[in-house]
Amino acid sequence: MDEMSGSSPHEPEIHPAYSPDGPPAGIDRVLVAGIAELATPIAVLELRRDLLAAQAIAPPANATMPPAFGSMIVVWANRAALEDWGHDSRPVVGESLGALAPGISFLSGTWEIEAGLSSRRPVDTEVRGILEHRDSADEFAYTCTVQPLAGATARGGELWMMQLSGQGVAGAGVAAPAPATPAYAGLAPATLGADADARVIADHQSRRALAVLARISEYLIDVDRLGVLTDICGVLQEAMGGWFGFYLRVGDALEYVESLATASSEGTRAVAIRAESGLDALGDPHLPGMGTRVIEGPEITEVQDPVRALLLGKVGHNADFILQAAYMPGTVSRELAQDVGKRLPNAPGREYGNAVVYALPGRAQALGVLVAVMPGLSEETTIVGTSARVKRAAAWGTTFEDGASVLDLTARRVGMAVENAQLHRREHQVAEALQRSMLPEQIDVPGLDVWSYYAPASGHAQVGGDWFDVLQLDDSTAGIVIGDVVGHDIEAAATMGQLRSIIRAYAFELMDPAVVLARADRIAAEMRLPRPSSVVYGSLAKMRTGWKFEFARAGHLPPLVSRADGVEVLRGEGGLLVGYGRGARKSSRTKLLPGDAIVLYTDGLIERRAESLRDALEHLQQCLARTRGLDAAGIGEELLTQLRGEQEDDTALVIVRVPDAATGPAAAPQRQARRWTLPSESASIARVRHAVVAAATQWEFAGVADAELVASELAANAVLHGWGRLGLRVSMDSDGLRVEVEDSNPAPPVLTTGHANRAGGFGMRIVDRLATWGWEPSGSGKVVWAVIAHPA
Repeated sequence: MDEMSGSSPHEPEIHPAYSPDGPPAGIDRVLVAGIAELATPIAVLELRRDLLAAQAIAPPANATMPPAFGSMIVVWANRAALEDWGHDSRPVVGESLGALAPGISFLSGTWEIEAGLSSRRPVDTEVRGILEHRDSADEFAYTCTVQPLAGATARGGELWMMQLSGQGVAGAGVAAPAPATPAYAGLAPATLGADADARVIADHQSRRALAVLARISEYLIDVDRLGVLTDICGVLQEAMGGWFGFYLRVGDALEYVESLATASSEGTRAVAIRAESGLDALGDPHLPGMGTRVIEGPEITEVQDPVRALLLGKVGHNADFILQAAYMPGTVSRELAQDVGKRLPNAPGREYGNAVVYALPGRAQALGVLVAVMPGLSEETTIVGTSARVKRAAAWGTTFEDGASVLDLTARRVGMAVENAQLHRREHQVAEALQRSMLPEQIDVPGLDVWSYYAPASGHAQVGGDWFDVLQLDDSTAGIVIGDVVGHDIEAAATMGQLRSIIRAYAFELMDPAVVLARADRIAAEMRLPRPSSVVYGSLAKMRTGWKFEFARAGHLPPLVSRADGVEVLRGEGGLLVGYGRGARKSSRTKLLPGDAIVLYTDGLIERRAESLRDALEHLQQCLARTRGLDAAGIGEELLTQLRGEQEDDTALVIVRVPDAATGPAAAPQRQARRWTLPSESASIARVRHAVVAAATQWEFAGVADAELVASELAANAVLHGWGRLGLRVSMDSDGLRVEVEDSNPAPPVLTTGHANRAGGFGMRIVDRLATWGWEPSGSGKVVWAVIAHPA
């Protein structure tokens, strides 16, 4: 090292390799000046990875010190560090940590420190040793933090900052070294004796366990964050070595998960099991002539399937698990062993020992398991304050006063978080199912083009009170109702269902919309419905030329009518919310001619925080005036495109258009996308064909026949093999016509050569021949899509 002339032994100095003249060369002078006089030892270190890779730096003599850590050069040290480490006869700046601390003891072993340095993340550890003076030696203990800095040294090395804090020198009482030992302020290994080692080890393990549990508890505060379970596994792996993974229970099987928010449903797992068994999504064999065999025999014991026994509560809260054991085919233990074996990292020098499976307890049953694979026996660490080398696997035996280990408590806390998340999700699913069941199916009204759309608020887990209904009152009369119940919970959905039933019942008996709402007021007040609601109800009666639209409002936003000469706002009588009306309500009426379209909507379509409701309504009128769609679906899609933004509330939209004599493609550009929601019934297959043909014809797509056949097969698959509502989306771009069909069955479609036990099974073969297709998960179900290319 180059000597700094004129500097005192304890005066901060800078190594020539470190230049603080600007940020590219390291930290600036302001930071150096700020920490120079701190009472805690702080040093700036240089790490030369190029020399390490070329093995140009000799490893430290201390076998417990990681090579990269020991090779770091002190390029700057504050006064406290110079006083603690240095002496008149011994420099500090320019020396490596391995030379300054030849026998220091670390809290963390080589594996943890090297992992932190290689990934350029902060390393927190503890160091302990004997501080040797000329006449005595004092025991010391420090908390050591090493973190990366921006910039580089003049030699291109990485910059790191090391800070020591904590107990410092504990006091005298340790005998001075023998005279033959060099009399300089170095650090020697601690030698406290076997009993003291045991006490220090136990104390260290307890403190480390509490720190791990504290970090896990912090992660579990936000259970909806993606990768939260992976982060918890990372904390455990960093502290204890080995490998960890969470598996949640799906029926009688287990599924590996990284987040609570992305755990797959039971149907997805069932598909994987069927695929491994050679069965298709319906449970039929893939190959003709392949039958189903039922194997009867004695019940599988805890030894043959320990994981299943753990899930059923037949054994304690954890069970030993041998990854290489020959578990019986079809058992949960065999599937789990195979999956864990695939996920274990095969890094050079990494070894794994035995595995333990911990149940994630729930109120009624185990919700899943935490799989913990111990590190190999060759992985060791040094416990602070001892001279003993400790197996990393020994940390797994640390227990608290109640006898619970770190992994026991981790499994309990994660199990509680999983159950709470499942209960929360189940509540929202119940509310969503209730609300969805109240929304009407897309129906056909003779002489009218009807299109409807509903989307829940993005921040309320698909629960809300917006609703609509389309009624076929008789051969020449239709009813339309749209409403908005206050709130986003099960109570709001239940109120919405009650109001829908009340208005629907009176609509079939009474023709005047004002009388219908007046009767609804009376019933709602008598039933003491807990939530207020706004409603618009209207009836459409067929005339010789056009339709008569008569409507009444109960505190809801006014309907709009798009005509050839502009957009009209049908304000009429506003009225009070349903249940608050005290007098007679009044109806308003207008006439709809061919080509006119009436638009009913809820405030979620237009309401934005930064805009008044009046301005939002004017903006909606302008957007409607710019639409060029030739059908109700086209108008709706253009409105949704123009009003696209972050939804702050539920959105319901109903468009009813009186068809005109115009046929063929649109005269002006329009959004080439359509969507519909249909019931899962055979009649929907024909409606899908009709919708796809109409859209393709308007957009002048040349392959209409192929598109019709592909759409028919996709819809038939969704009706036959799926459940729930059927969603249809059609769009066109430069690649061709895209048809998407959504249902609630998560099982993917499969290509077959026919079913062995019944007719059919060639639908996806037809789709595969005519289009490029695929599928992707969507919520609780799937979307199957197909793109029919433009004919050459």
